Amino acid sequence: MLKQTILVVDDENDNVEALERIFRLKYKVLKATSGQQALRVLDQHPDSVALIITDQRMPEMTGVEFLSRTIEKFPDTVRILLTGYTDIDSVISAINSGQIYRYLTKPWDPVDLQATVDRAVERYVLGLELKEKNAALAKALAELQTLD
Repeated sequence: MLKQTILVVDDENDNVEALERIFRLKYKVLKATSGQQALRVLDQHPDSVALIITDQRMPEMTGVEFLSRTIEKFPDTVRILLTGYTDIDSVISAINSGQIYRYLTKPWDPVDLQATVDRAVERYVLGLELKEKNAALAKALAELQTLD
């Protein structure tokens, strides 16, 4: 089975490296240390990123701002926000503008993080399968309508 690709984004390189170590056996891990760098990474992999895990507090662009900028170009990609602080306003903003799948706090529980990522990637795969099946149904319907 082909490994799904995830993108981890955090301005602290130690966190990026830790996340890569957690997921590299199961997933292809792309890394970025800023929102701008992450956008460039996504542009280099336009059809393959199943999941983005990003920190909220980063200089120049917050995690929510970064995630909201990915929605139009990467609508199927699942989004997880990681943060070292619990601020209800950022949670609400993330849910509303970043279309996040889940919000996790630092320090993360490795078991919970792995389970969350596995479920998120499964959601991505199922979403793609559903799109393919809907397209096939639409094509079959169009063919039936031409016969009628």
